[in-house]
Amino acid sequence: MWTRRSVAGALAATLGAPALARGAERNRLFFDSLSFLPEDLGQIAAAGLGGMIADVSDLIATRDADGVPRYSRNFAANDPAIDKAVERLRRTPFAYLASKGSEIGARSGCAVFLQFQSTEMIERDLSRIAHFHEKGLRVLQFTHHNNTLFAGGALETRQTGLTPLGIEGLAEMNRLRILPDVSHGSVPTMIEAATRSKTPIALSHGAARAIVDHPRCAPDEAIRAIAGRGGVMGIFMMSFWLTRRNPPTVADYVAQIRHVVKVGGLEAVGVANDFPMAGQPNLIKLGNDNGKGVQEYLDWWRALRRQGVPGFEWTPEHVVIPELNRIDRMARISQALGQAGFRPREVDKIMGENWKRLLTDVLG
Repeated sequence: MWTRRSVAGALAATLGAPALARGAERNRLFFDSLSFLPEDLGQIAAAGLGGMIADVSDLIATRDADGVPRYSRNFAANDPAIDKAVERLRRTPFAYLASKGSEIGARSGCAVFLQFQSTEMIERDLSRIAHFHEKGLRVLQFTHHNNTLFAGGALETRQTGLTPLGIEGLAEMNRLRILPDVSHGSVPTMIEAATRSKTPIALSHGAARAIVDHPRCAPDEAIRAIAGRGGVMGIFMMSFWLTRRNPPTVADYVAQIRHVVKVGGLEAVGVANDFPMAGQPNLIKLGNDNGKGVQEYLDWWRALRRQGVPGFEWTPEHVVIPELNRIDRMARISQALGQAGFRPREVDKIMGENWKRLLTDVLG
């Protein structure tokens, strides 16, 4: 629910950094290809977003016998979850539910495209894809880390691709004009989805394996497969998958973008988050002290190492790029790209126009 205070706070946060709010940044489309609806929806305005993909799935967190966190997203939890998100968007002036890419910029506020970060709530009932589409779902991710009934996940000891059910599910996404998302998928899942899909696909949030050799990151062959069919990959904020250097910097983030441009072309890359809109909250509380903040991830990391999942042989030293773990990250990235030599029109594409083009191609 918005209030005068949240409106004023959003405007103050947006106007509080005049160096970042002037010039090209003021009119440039900022599109975040993976975040979450914040408790205070005024933060969307403070972030300067004109569009976003919002994961609205409701997950149940558990731990297996080795202490590895597992997350399930069932139908019973997620059928009301999407209704709640739609109702929240109906009641705010800062954002609106978007059904087509062409709706971006069509009215004031941020165009929000609803996503589920898994197909678990579909189970084996493909009619549920249409059910959720009718409610407003426009992006559907095959898997989150682990294997699902649809596809192989990235963090498994054996890599598998789309299942027969997943192939049928992809065809249903294509029929309904839902954007298929291969984030968290295995390499076979990424390449098979890109090859089989009748529309371009997305890797809404990830990083390049050529820079950090880890299964959560996409190899060049997957980037090419996605880009070659008109898809887009968003570079996210989780820094231990962006660089092994310590401390991580904005230059490391720009290096990820530059690599995807080199491999897939300028039209293939955008900006993602994968943290709450204002940043990773525990790191903010710690003053972005990565040495302390990374501790909360290490039990999970070591448990996957014990299970023999590839890529976990080393131990991360950081979680966030401090300069970007804040609500005005989009303006900071935009400026950094310009300072790194990208031309204004190139920055326009990276910061939002690539996502607008993809969503218009797929959704209309």
